[in-house]
Amino acid sequence: MHTPTHSTAPVSAAAGEIVFTSCTVADAAQAQSAGGQRRQVSVGGKRVKTIDVHAHCIIPEAMKLVGHTRVETRGPNIDEVGPIRIGEMDKQGIDVEALSINPFWYRAERDVAEQVVKIQNEKLAEFCGKYPDRFVAFASVALQFPDLAIQQLEHGVKKQGLRGAAVGASVAGFEFSDPKFHSFWAKVEELGVLIFIHPQGTAELEKTTRLAGNGVLTNTIGNPLETTIALSHLIFEGTLDRFPGLKICAAHGGGYLPSYAARSDAIMTTFPQRITKSLKKKPTEYVRQLYFDSIVFTGEALRHLAVEAGPGQIVMGTDYPYPWTSTSVDHILGAPGFSDTERAAMLGGTAAALLGIGG
Repeated sequence: MHTPTHSTAPVSAAAGEIVFTSCTVADAAQAQSAGGQRRQVSVGGKRVKTIDVHAHCIIPEAMKLVGHTRVETRGPNIDEVGPIRIGEMDKQGIDVEALSINPFWYRAERDVAEQVVKIQNEKLAEFCGKYPDRFVAFASVALQFPDLAIQQLEHGVKKQGLRGAAVGASVAGFEFSDPKFHSFWAKVEELGVLIFIHPQGTAELEKTTRLAGNGVLTNTIGNPLETTIALSHLIFEGTLDRFPGLKICAAHGGGYLPSYAARSDAIMTTFPQRITKSLKKKPTEYVRQLYFDSIVFTGEALRHLAVEAGPGQIVMGTDYPYPWTSTSVDHILGAPGFSDTERAAMLGGTAAALLGIGG
């Protein structure tokens, strides 16, 4: 492994027509005041395209259909005009951002869910069409009705230019490994698109007092736990065997699964009588075919994730607008033990291939 080099160079900022607001207009104005310079990232002396796969937004019109009026916990509002978010991307050195909407419609009736998704996918496609060099988006799908979700995914990908789908980590109490979703996974595999899994919290635990108290444990450990559960079911219930061509990216570094996946191997031999389904591979081998974003907070954590999953399975994420980090680019550039080729892949090369983004 050798030490990478990187540089920044100013170019004129792209003009925007939709405002992303996180907390207040004042916050947005401050972000815009960076001087309009666009950071260009280089690795080993070569310019690389950086891609953020984990960025949130909302469409207020759609949220109102299910009675949601409080939007601050769901992401930034994109219904206004302006270059704010592009200015923030320029400052951080992010060339392209893949937008996703956290599901809030999984318990809605069919006609409502259909309308929510229609509005969101149309707005996402329209927005990305205005900034084709800076944004792509994941389709929304009404997974509580798998037949409808299939139609929405296919239309979004083939007709609207969306790059896959963003889903929660479960659907109204059902795991993605449930046979009711097999037809959806089959369509995903056929289309060859990426599915981005983002947790919505651990609903069952949140009905108890286990995650109450200080520390926002519903998010701090609840979200990564939910992702760990979802991925573990996909492995142990044989979904990844049934659909080996699936491309799945898990938010927040895949929760706890990559860092403790060897226990999943060990359970196979420690309690074989309790393993009710045979798998084609060891659980850790499935981890190495999944993709994970880079939101793991330290360089050593990123190095360990790469050891467990492979550096080619990591893509950059920011979780915008939530201030977990504003240094995702530098996080990858500064983490120990990577070659220039591996860093370039994590910064954008792998995501470009998964999302169909040109050079």
